[in-house]
Amino acid sequence: MNTGKFPPPKQRGLLIHGIVLFVLTIVTIIGFIQLTSADVGPAFLIWLLVSLAAFAPIPFFSYRIFALYRAGYEIDRDSLAINWGLRVENIPLFDIEWMRPAEDLTHPLTMPALPIPGALLGIRRHPDLGNVEFIASDPKKLLLIATAKRVFVISPDNPAGLTQTFARATEMGSLAPTEAKSVYPSFIVSQAWENGMARYLWLSALFLNIGLFVWASLIIPTAPEVALAVQAADSTLETVPSSQLLIFPVASFLLAIAGWIAGLYFYRWDRERTLAFIVWGSSTFTSLLFLLAVLFIVTTPV
Repeated sequence: MNTGKFPPPKQRGLLIHGIVLFVLTIVTIIGFIQLTSADVGPAFLIWLLVSLAAFAPIPFFSYRIFALYRAGYEIDRDSLAINWGLRVENIPLFDIEWMRPAEDLTHPLTMPALPIPGALLGIRRHPDLGNVEFIASDPKKLLLIATAKRVFVISPDNPAGLTQTFARATEMGSLAPTEAKSVYPSFIVSQAWENGMARYLWLSALFLNIGLFVWASLIIPTAPEVALAVQAADSTLETVPSSQLLIFPVASFLLAIAGWIAGLYFYRWDRERTLAFIVWGSSTFTSLLFLLAVLFIVTTPV
């Protein structure tokens, strides 16, 4: 029997998400470079907002690239497994009521929000089917899978092949009963939050970054200029507007977010959880170093 993996179309989605991620990264880098030379005033505020606005979607698109790259549908005589990043759905074959192409519907499907090729994800309401969850990449190859729980919409590169394999597997019967499994990305966050060490590291990094931002904001009105660069002992001390101290809390916060996401990736497996705590601990330590750097700057005579 021909059972195996039926991956979704990936090339177009990876290309589009990669271009978007590249553009956002370039804009973020340019924004931070401009911040280092901008004077106090509207220009500094504009570049700060541009940098933050460009960076904010980077973790989102990075995760979508990772999820699409690892995405796949796998079927055997016992179950159909849907894997999409941190989203996992394992459906026993006896739970599947029917499987058919989306074009067979009387009322067409409504695409989820932000339907970018390579990431058709989310839950929509259909007048005939009720809640429909998209875990797909290509709107031209949509395949519906109905269960008692809900209808799933997937997009294997070979929909006909998966449908035929499902029909043969159903005829042959299951070899061993399997349990249904449904895992969402939010489950990883809630599971890690229940761990006292993880919760302590998250809150420590959060409060350090909040404190750093508040402290830098209080320093700016009281100190017009500060020295950011290390100077030689016999050279004249070069100063910059104190508003550039905001670069420290912004950079610290961005690194903390990146570390938090990376830690969640490792936390999924028991054998890798030590790495997750190392990453979260490093993020907290890095935030502390930024705090100490600001302390060193404001205590340096100008």
